[in-house]
Amino acid sequence: MAGKVNPIPQGFHTITPHLVVRHGVEAITFYKRAFGAEELTRMTGPDGESIMHAELRIGDSVLLVCDECPEMGARSPQSIGGTPVTLHLYVENVDRAYARAVEAGATAAMPPQDQFWGDRYARVTDPFGHHWSIATHIEDVTPQQCVERAAKLFGGGCGGK
Repeated sequence: MAGKVNPIPQGFHTITPHLVVRHGVEAITFYKRAFGAEELTRMTGPDGESIMHAELRIGDSVLLVCDECPEMGARSPQSIGGTPVTLHLYVENVDRAYARAVEAGATAAMPPQDQFWGDRYARVTDPFGHHWSIATHIEDVTPQQCVERAAKLFGGGCGGK
């Protein structure tokens, strides 16, 4: 038998997002264009077209993608009427990444703006119903500074300690 197997596969982190989409092939193309994803693996379903499992790399992280399959409990945001989840993406230049995502077909939700917590931050929704926040860290802010800035901005803060 070979040596000990790493319980977390090479290149993965402890938490890996797994997106269920409608039109998986189009989603993979979009993630490549919008976020510079690199396709690592693609397995099609029995029909030879649907995406049963795909692995993409964005920066240093893996993103898993599959087509919706309601009979297996895998439903896309379009099937369930939206999503409460946002994927957060740190990039070198948020303005450029935001423009690239919108140009690739994402819906603009919030243009890049400097935020009190130390990030320049933007939001988009991809064509498959998933929300993405995109940020570049521009300032190291202590927890106390963050609370003080939030209190000033919101007139009382947002529950920080």
